[in-house]
Amino acid sequence: MAVTLRTQSPQVLLCGYYGEHNLGDDALLAVLLDQIPSPWMSRVTAHESEAVQGLHHGNGVRAVQRRSLKATAQALIHSDALVLGGGSLLQDSTSFKSLIYYICLLALARLRRIPVILWGQGLGPLNRWTSRLLVRLILPGVRAIGWRDPASKRLADQWHVSVPTLVAADPVWSFPGVVWDGQHCADAERSGIVLCWRPTHQLNLHEWARLIEVVNQLAEDQSLPVTWLAFHKHQDHPLPGWLETQGLMPDTLARRSRYQLAESLDEVLKLFSRSQLVLPMRLHALILSQLAGAPCAALSYDPKVAEAAAMAKLDCVDLDHLPSFEELKRRWSDQLMRPVDAHTIDCIKEDAGRHGAMLQRELTRIMSSH
Repeated sequence: MAVTLRTQSPQVLLCGYYGEHNLGDDALLAVLLDQIPSPWMSRVTAHESEAVQGLHHGNGVRAVQRRSLKATAQALIHSDALVLGGGSLLQDSTSFKSLIYYICLLALARLRRIPVILWGQGLGPLNRWTSRLLVRLILPGVRAIGWRDPASKRLADQWHVSVPTLVAADPVWSFPGVVWDGQHCADAERSGIVLCWRPTHQLNLHEWARLIEVVNQLAEDQSLPVTWLAFHKHQDHPLPGWLETQGLMPDTLARRSRYQLAESLDEVLKLFSRSQLVLPMRLHALILSQLAGAPCAALSYDPKVAEAAAMAKLDCVDLDHLPSFEELKRRWSDQLMRPVDAHTIDCIKEDAGRHGAMLQRELTRIMSSH
């Protein structure tokens, strides 16, 4: 029995890690909202509703408390479709509890015969055998899947998940870009070297000290400011203070440093457009820097960052195998003031747009079947 559309305007529930002061996930939501076709009305799972209010200028977007499974389940029951929107939601490395939350929603949707679309998703890591079993059992009930990386599709293929599937670049590549002005902007407007760094167990104090000293010397040599741009308020924002308490922050670097929380996509793109070098650990910091045309050298704490860097033809350092001070300085010096390859970025944007085409096609079909 197919789901019955309950209102004149069908309702879609967009489920993800939204409203948690992580600009990368809010960038995913901004793209997703713009890809929902009319006349669908959107409900969004968010911890802080005000954190997502400015992401979409259309009508009908309402927030549901994402930290309450009960509230989210009630919203799902009154929806006509469920979209798991971007990121790696089906994983247990953050917590097993997080995976169970999404499995419960998918199971409820299956029970209520509500169509489910996975949009711009990564699959895994799934470290527990119970996690792998649950995901393997639930995926065949999904209507369509857009994976953001080939590794996720390979894992699903191993489980013989026979669901219409595509693989395309992360949907945030579809966000509108800006023109890089880092070569011509006035000295007072320069962002300098922009650090989008996050805490990671892969670096010990000696390795953190190596990264910081390379940045310090590059900034000294080029007379550039250093901007610490925190993409995740609760994880990234305290990092410079922690490094200082460990005695790793040279006085010269401290004097050059500015500290900023990434709260607005437009603000971040403007900052990147006036940078001379961006050094991102965060995936969506890498992507947004390229949409701003900025020189960039990535630091990979996760394969998804390395894959995005390779796609964009960027230099990328593996944090599990940190190069020497001399090699780091040489490689990052080579990237200073070197803008992106615009043709490469245009090709990636076109590929990423396939997620939106799939979403619009499936939602239109759901409507037309009723």
